[in-house]
Amino acid sequence: MTAALIVVAAAAMLTGGALAAVNHFLGAWTAPSDAIRPRCVATTELGEASLDPEQAANAALIAAVGQARSMSPRAVAIALATAMQESKLRNLDYGDRDSLGLFQQRPSQDWGSPEEIMDPLYSAGEFYSALAQVPGFETMAITEAAQAVQRSAFPDAYANHEIAARSLASTLTGHTPGGLTCVLGSADEPASAARVVGAFRSEWGDAPADLATVADGWAGAGTTPPQPTEVALRADSTTRAWAYAQWAVAKADQLGIDSVTVEGRAWTRSAGVWEAAPSPAEDLGTAGRVTLQLA
Repeated sequence: MTAALIVVAAAAMLTGGALAAVNHFLGAWTAPSDAIRPRCVATTELGEASLDPEQAANAALIAAVGQARSMSPRAVAIALATAMQESKLRNLDYGDRDSLGLFQQRPSQDWGSPEEIMDPLYSAGEFYSALAQVPGFETMAITEAAQAVQRSAFPDAYANHEIAARSLASTLTGHTPGGLTCVLGSADEPASAARVVGAFRSEWGDAPADLATVADGWAGAGTTPPQPTEVALRADSTTRAWAYAQWAVAKADQLGIDSVTVEGRAWTRSAGVWEAAPSPAEDLGTAGRVTLQLA
């Protein structure tokens, strides 16, 4: 009998604590109970797009910059399809020749300095500025509009990402409520409300946002106020409220957001899906209000 079979036979005769001791001695591995593969999915009637948290955060930024510039969902879809093809929605510090960033823009082609192009806010803004100069881009095929901006050696490649880009654009512009979900593990470190609001204002421009009241129970006399645990966003329509909410879900891993509540529904890091929001409905379901609970 081989040594491996002897070990198996011996383990089979053990029970209870003795078997546990043998497993420990042999280095038996058990998957941790909180093992989660972080993933975000945008699901619409068109199809779906599956991304990791880094890609989702970059997609949310691209969509927010477009909406801050009053660009249409179609324009957002064109931008997303372009970034999917060029960088897989990652802010790359390398590329073909001198190409850089989310859109693989080239300093030598007057897209900006390397430092500017590596700033996603700048590169997304430059893409939309160039797209807006393309006559009739709204009625073009997505791959044609993208190519008119990018002048790629592979002009038809953007079409490979059309369904995913349109699904992402629909969710991130608020036209498919509840269409974007993320399954995430626990936050790596406590979130900062100031950082969340800073990211929102950077990407959405002058859209209204404010810090909610500080943590419940603070008396306010002779003590240091705790850090705010919520961020409240205000929107002027249901569609924009859902755009804010799904931006927050896509950025949750990056910003340490634990839950998002809007229009009577809530996404939580623990559940990973949109569910009915808990009571009190008058606080959580207020029209146009998006509440972000921080980890």
